[in-house]
Amino acid sequence: MFQWLLSGIAIAVAVIALAKARRLAKRLERLTESYWELRYEHGQLRARLNRLDPEQAPAPPHAEAGPPAGTIAFVPLSSLKR
Repeated sequence: MFQWLLSGIAIAVAVIALAKARRLAKRLERLTESYWELRYEHGQLRARLNRLDPEQAPAPPHAEAGPPAGTIAFVPLSSLKR
């Protein structure tokens, strides 16, 4: 009798965990979709702002992160061994 009761409780816990996992998966899917929609809208608004006033529009973050053009030079490996 004890084994049946324990099995029933285990099955109930498994069903509850499965239901919660499905709810969380759906919520994660909605959040991911919202994230990508916001990224798209942000890009659209930034492009719109650049069209309206290109002088005052902020530069994209990835453009500022790189080194200035013309500062990268080739260094032969033989000069590093010295």
